Amino acid sequence: MLFAGLAIYSALNAVIGFFIFFAAMSAGDNSSPYLAAGAVLLALVGLGAGIGLCFIRKSWSRGLGLGLMIGWALWSILSAGICTGISPSLYA
Repeated sequence: MLFAGLAIYSALNAVIGFFIFFAAMSAGDNSSPYLAAGAVLLALVGLGAGIGLCFIRKSWSRGLGLGLMIGWALWSILSAGICTGISPSLYA
């Protein structure tokens, strides 16, 4: 289930990230609130849902929760924070 969680987070990251960057580009100069909201949403999906699933203490939920958290961390590291919204260069 770990790989399923990683795949689920990757798909959600692609869909949510597309809409957040599209909204930020349409906003013009005031795009920081959209990017910050997207970063919080992606962190809640990856980390919040992952921790919540780990607390259920079933084998499938623990694997899925770890996969979501690993997916968030992996996308943050591999994209230097751009795909998860934690890169400071997005807000400058």
